[in-house]
Amino acid sequence: MTKFDKSKLPSRHVTEGPARAPHRSYYYAMGMTEEEIHQPLVGVATCWNEAAPCNISLNRQAQAVKGGVKEAKGSPREFTTITVTDGIAMGHEGMRSSLASREAIADTVELTMRGHCYDAIVGLAGCDKSLPGMMMAMVRLNVPSVFIYGGSILPGKAPQIDEIPEEFRTRDLTVQDMFEAVGWNQNGTMSDKALDALERVACPSAGACGGQFTANTMACVSEAIGLALMNSSGMPAPYESRDQYAEASGRAVMDLLEKNIRARDVVTRKSMENAARVVACTGGSTNAGLHLPAIAHEAGIEFYLDDVCEIFRDTPYFVDLKPGGQYVAKDLYDAGGIPVVMKELRKAGLIHEDCMTATGRAIGEELDRIEREADGKVIYSIDAPLTKTGGVVGLKGNIAPQGAIVKVAGIAPEHQVFTGPARVFECEEDAFAAVQNREYEEGEVIVIRNEGPAGGPGMREMLATTAALSGQGMGKKVALITDGRFSGATRGFCVGHVGPEAAHGGPIAMLKTGDMITINAIEGELSVDLSDEELDARKKDWPGPRETIYASGALWKYAQLVGETYKGAVTHPGAEAERHVYADL
Repeated sequence: MTKFDKSKLPSRHVTEGPARAPHRSYYYAMGMTEEEIHQPLVGVATCWNEAAPCNISLNRQAQAVKGGVKEAKGSPREFTTITVTDGIAMGHEGMRSSLASREAIADTVELTMRGHCYDAIVGLAGCDKSLPGMMMAMVRLNVPSVFIYGGSILPGKAPQIDEIPEEFRTRDLTVQDMFEAVGWNQNGTMSDKALDALERVACPSAGACGGQFTANTMACVSEAIGLALMNSSGMPAPYESRDQYAEASGRAVMDLLEKNIRARDVVTRKSMENAARVVACTGGSTNAGLHLPAIAHEAGIEFYLDDVCEIFRDTPYFVDLKPGGQYVAKDLYDAGGIPVVMKELRKAGLIHEDCMTATGRAIGEELDRIEREADGKVIYSIDAPLTKTGGVVGLKGNIAPQGAIVKVAGIAPEHQVFTGPARVFECEEDAFAAVQNREYEEGEVIVIRNEGPAGGPGMREMLATTAALSGQGMGKKVALITDGRFSGATRGFCVGHVGPEAAHGGPIAMLKTGDMITINAIEGELSVDLSDEELDARKKDWPGPRETIYASGALWKYAQLVGETYKGAVTHPGAEAERHVYADL
């Protein structure tokens, strides 16, 4: 007999009683035993596909998860969902699919779980949007849930040939270096042959991008928020020993099921704050400012961009990771990973210790078990941080009444204030072409609008443009603002998430080339030197949202539904409006 009482579990609807004989016949058809049919059914959800190295090893890792579930007397049922991988989608029309895929992942996981009445979930994800998408589904369903990251890529090494600039030969390579190498190539400082040699070695294994870009940032969030086992996110994807974490995650979800500890017992206002702290102190991706509010929304917690930025403001930045710093995810893992980072935060009283985790223990108890200390190289002491405030800063002003966000990790304080004339572009393609042709001046603020969630549609990332600027040596000599997003790999003074977006009639839509713009990351200001009267007058003359070619299909649907950026760019009313919880049906 199973030790689980199925009379209260969702899977009773498909496995128990005479009326479910047809359903059970399907399970027998798949080789399940009678015992397995009457055990809890656990969804093992992966974003496995052959789109990119981030996802390619998830299929294998899922088998280890299933072993852990079986060992703990559960019946794992594996299924997959989509992923759109930003490294492949970057710099062209494909990028419009990226943020919309986060919602599609959450929706498809929800529909699969509901349709088959699974009792709990272990979710594996590898690429940027698949991590928050999977966590959103867990919180939405509110079943016992364990998240596990697929792991990061190993760092690349350039061949020691004179043709490759020394800067690339002496550092660990990530895909960010390839985007920047394109800029070097375009301005003649790197040959086609050197570019060709680099592209063959920059990404040497399975795994997600190696710096503290969006995937690794959200992987750190999964531990800090409590949905993932401690230290499970750090180990690189190719290490077969990741299986131990996968297997332990399978056993852990069965333990949570037995104790009836659900996703919303774990994801609370306090655990959201813990997660934001970890993003701040590691110099994580600005995309966390979009994904944390979206995860909170699924639990009915109001946790918006302002709340995230407030935490960033008083959290020291002390983990030296790319793109602002010099180390990659493997180095962080070797230094003890997120548990050691959180121990440092705890020393300064910056962690809520009573938050529940995937082990069924509180975060404080988990940290008590960690013996390692900061190494002073990758993880600095919180008493001697890289900078006193977080690596990401929120901005507000008459260009962004609903806020905006900028990553300042690795930018010296004297470069965190910038005033210059606007050079306005109506879309990323126009801006990228201008950058390629050097049709901009030092000291300007490049404005890219109509790239918000609704206006894009899809809120594209601007890595191709920012990387080209860095490659041209102009990363510190111009600034950039957009209602779109930036990649976690973006370097330079780049402001994203400007809200309201241009398509919703935000002030960014009213800017003209030549307007004087001030970005002050120290004071948290983003403003244009125009009176309210002048902005109002321009709004009266505004012709309305720019038309796009997306008049049907998934992107049209997304543009119709998507809400404000500062609330996480979500597409449904969330837990605030729900009238039932799936797990209780």
